[in-house]
This record gives sequence, structure tokens and C-alpha cells, in this order.
Amino acid sequence: MTIIQNLILNPRQLSFEMLRGIYDQPVTFSLPDSAYDAIDASHEDVRTIIAHDKSAYGINTGFGLLAKTRINDDQLELLQRNLIVSHSVGTGEPLPDGVVRLIMVMKVASLAQGVSGVRRVVVDGLLALINHQITPHIPVKGSVGASGDLAPLSHMTLALMGEGEVYVDGQCVPAADALAQHGLEPITLAAKEGLALINGTQVSTALALRGYFLARDLLESATIVGSMSIDAAKGSDAPFDARIHEVRGHHGQIEIAKALRGLIKGSDIRASHQGEQDDRVQDPYCLRCQPQVMGACLDIINQAGQTLLIEANAVTDNPLIFSNDDGPIAISGGNFHAEPVAFAADILALAIAEIGAMSERRVALLIDATLSGLPPFLVDNAGLNSGFMIAHVTAAALASENKSIAHPGSVDSIPTSANQEDHVSMATYCARRLYEMAQNTATIIGIELLAAGQGIDFHHGLDTSKPLTTAHQLLREQVTFYDKDRYLAPDIEAAKQLILSRSLTEYWQEMRNDWYLSK
Repeated sequence: MTIIQNLILNPRQLSFEMLRGIYDQPVTFSLPDSAYDAIDASHEDVRTIIAHDKSAYGINTGFGLLAKTRINDDQLELLQRNLIVSHSVGTGEPLPDGVVRLIMVMKVASLAQGVSGVRRVVVDGLLALINHQITPHIPVKGSVGASGDLAPLSHMTLALMGEGEVYVDGQCVPAADALAQHGLEPITLAAKEGLALINGTQVSTALALRGYFLARDLLESATIVGSMSIDAAKGSDAPFDARIHEVRGHHGQIEIAKALRGLIKGSDIRASHQGEQDDRVQDPYCLRCQPQVMGACLDIINQAGQTLLIEANAVTDNPLIFSNDDGPIAISGGNFHAEPVAFAADILALAIAEIGAMSERRVALLIDATLSGLPPFLVDNAGLNSGFMIAHVTAAALASENKSIAHPGSVDSIPTSANQEDHVSMATYCARRLYEMAQNTATIIGIELLAAGQGIDFHHGLDTSKPLTTAHQLLREQVTFYDKDRYLAPDIEAAKQLILSRSLTEYWQEMRNDWYLSK
């Protein structure tokens, strides 16, 4: 696997391009000298607070409901260790490497802003894990999204301490062995450091970013496949006239309509039924209203993306260390509350569900001979052959499943820590469930791709547009024409992988140049 080498991680300058690269493949990072200056100054502030015998939450007190309990100076290191081991209570499957990389990079970017009070050795320890491709074992479940992602980030921190498990080259090994193999020393956490590492929204944000990336991929693929369905069903391109969309004014609607016009332009199939030869006044909504529905999806994807990019660059631990005229002060707040991430994830769930719902409707149209004008169920000798009849049932099942999963998780809350933490965001669940939804929607679009490709093939002697011909060829390199009933599940999986691999969209960068408002 290719490694992105020698990137400079400037605090508050993470972009979507960088974040997507981090998610997709291993990276190596370093920090600029200015970041270390800020880190050193902040740690010195913590030392000053301790030296002046000031009581400061998380530095020399207990945690949560135990915040009023003062801890002796000679027990501060033990306090931080106890915090990490007691909070490492996650359960479930491990988070994948790409998500864990995002978590660690965003945690470094947060600590490097110089208000968290940690030593540079802690930040360098995280960078060493990233740069040596040592991936902490972080169970997927166990966070309610406030007070930060405590349990999963504790599992991350265990690896720094040489405890718990990590993954190296795909193998799960003890963290102590992995550190030793790479010449790295376990870290003994000092005052404030354990809390700074685990009190934050990086896990929720990383999972939501994964959902954001997938939502973008799905929307782009669905726009291309939806164009193929328009052509397969001999739909009209009149509803995509720019004037219609300009008078409404929504950015996403305008952009999707523009993309559809470009994708269909030059199609011989479309030319064959223009003007007097086209006796259909209006197409069904799943064809005609793609700009309105998919454009709305683009707009809310952009809205969620703006929130997540801010959060990826944010400081979200607690307390934070600032300087007053009379010296440093630790201020307790609530940046760890991941409500913005929860809302963003719930918005993305709406988009992913609707992209799949519209795609399922187009599959239903294509297999219905009375609507599409194509052979029943897209196969010759229907009756003897069932064709795409039950492939549509799978699409319907997945679309319906997504409707239930899309129920907003952010409206839920459950008190924790003896009611000290009495309202939580549930952002981690909100973000985590996006992956399952995206897999469902990718499968639905894959089924539509098979159906639309089949429909185009039935227009013998007529070519679709150049862009859609390329998409059709990519499909046929993986899946042959469905001339009679055969084992169809492998075809569906192959088409799904075409969607998830972004193979369909890489040829049409210009289609989406102006889609995304946050870079």
C-alpha cells in the first residue's frame, strides 16, 4: 500500500483533501516548530498551576462526580494511569485502520494547538504510532459522545502506555511488543495528559467523516447511474433545463441538473425520441426530479461537511489551559459535547437514505415494462426467466432498512456518571451507523447500474452518450449482459464494488468541480 510521506500537520489547517488521504492510506506526519513552542508553553502552564497548589479539575482532582476530590501531587501520575485503564471499557469489533488514523491525526492536531497542557513526548508518541503504522485496537462501541469519546480514546491511549493491543501489518499484537519492535518507549502520563487524550470528539468525528466521504461517493455514482437510467427508459432531458433550476436557486439542485445535462448530452438514444416522436408528457419523479432530490442531498452533505471540517480542526478536551494577566488558569467547559457531530451525522443519514430510495425507485421503473418500454424484468423470455425481479426486492429491502436506521440518534440521551453528565449527544452511534447505511445504498445503486446497463443494451443500434458509454463499458468489464437467468448475487456484488471503488466517477472530475463548498 502506498504511504503518503512527510506531510506537515499545521494545527487548524486540516482540509478534506488531507483527511480523505489519511482515511484512504497510511501517512507520515511531522509538526512545525511553532506547534512545539505552543505545546511546551501550555505544559509549563500546567506545571505552574501545580506548583502554586491550585485545585484544577483533571489536573489534581478526581473526574466526573469525583471532581471535588483533591489528589496529592505524588499521586498525579497514578491518577492519570487509573483514568486510562478504568475507562478502557469498549466492546465490539475493532475500528478499521483508516478511522483510527483519522482519530490519531485529529488528536495530534488538537493537542498541538497548545491549550491542552501535555508534554511534547505525548504528541510525539502519537506521531510515532501514525508514522510506524501501529494501529491501536479500539473497540467500536462504548461511547455516548459526551464527556468526549472516553472509552475508545482510552483504548488509543493504552497503546501509548505500552498496554492493550495494536495492529501491525494486519496482525493483532501486544502494544508493548509493537513499541519495542519499532524502538519506541512506553509513555508514563503526567498530570492532565490522560484527560487531554481521552476527553474529545475525535472518534465521533472520524466516524462521521467516513460517512461524509461515503455520502459524497454515493451521490456522485448515483448521478451517473441515474443518468444511465434516464437513457435506458428513454426519459426526457427537458426537466434539467438550467432555467428551471436557476429560478429556484438552490446550489445543489443547479449543480446536479448541470451534471445530468452533461452526462446525457450526445446520446443517440435520447435523440431517437425527441420532439414529435416523444409522446410522454412527463417522466416519473425518480427520473424527472433528480436535481431537486439529489440536489437537496448535496446541500445537506455540504452542510454536514462544514460542521465536520470545523470539528476536525477543533480543540475538544477539558479543561483547557489559558493565560491571564495574573498567570495561567485551567477553565472547565464543555467542548467535549459532540452535539454538532451528532447533528451532522443525522443529516448525512438522511442524504444516504434518500440517495438509495431514489435509486430503488428507478430500478422499479426499469423492470416495469409499462413504464420503461423495456422487456419485463429486463430479460428476454420473461416468464421462463425472472430477470431482475428479485434483485429489485433486494433493493427495496435495503432502502426500507435504511429508513429505520436513519432515525435521528441525536434526539436520544441517557444520563451517565451519577447524573453529573446528564445530557449526552450519542454522536458516536449516529456516525457509526452511517457505514452500514452506505453499504446498503451502494448495493442499491449497484443493482440500478446493472438494470440501467441492461436497459441500454436493449436499445440495439443506438449508443448512449460518451460519458455513459464509458460507465457502461466499466460495468461490462465486470459483468456480462444478462441474457438468461443465472446466479445474480456475484453480479450485484461486482456492481456494488464499482460504486464503492469510485471507478465510475474518476473520469468526470469536471462534473463535480463546483459541488462541494468546503475544501
